[in-house]
Amino acid sequence: MIDEIIARAHSLAEERFVAGSGPGGQNANKVATEVQLRVNAYKLRLSPFAFRRLGEVAGNRLTDSGDILIVAREHRTQEANRGLAREKLEDLLREAHRRPKKRAKTRLNRVGKTKRLKAKKARGDVKAKRSKPTRSDW
Repeated sequence: MIDEIIARAHSLAEERFVAGSGPGGQNANKVATEVQLRVNAYKLRLSPFAFRRLGEVAGNRLTDSGDILIVAREHRTQEANRGLAREKLEDLLREAHRRPKKRAKTRLNRVGKTKRLKAKKARGDVKAKRSKPTRSDW
């Protein structure tokens, strides 16, 4: 299922090459090697869970219009950056389909709780002694 979505994403992907910063020296100023990969997340037909998770995983790479925007500029050639951008897209979609592990609640016993509070109090006292003396300390 995920492979079908990735294949659909690759077919819907729009690539734009831009002259970007990064490795290449003078070459970076002459050749447009940076790639911007754009895919509309709505057209991928993701499950509601995967779409919601994609919003969490993608962060600011998911635009308000629902486009996933991936930028790759690490390499000197268009081909290498294109491959890297597609790899990043695949990783993003795989991560969106992965269910995060549920966090097990920790339980602290009474002894542990008093020990923790004692340590906090001691740390607070150390920090309080670092401050400048006030008139009431005289």
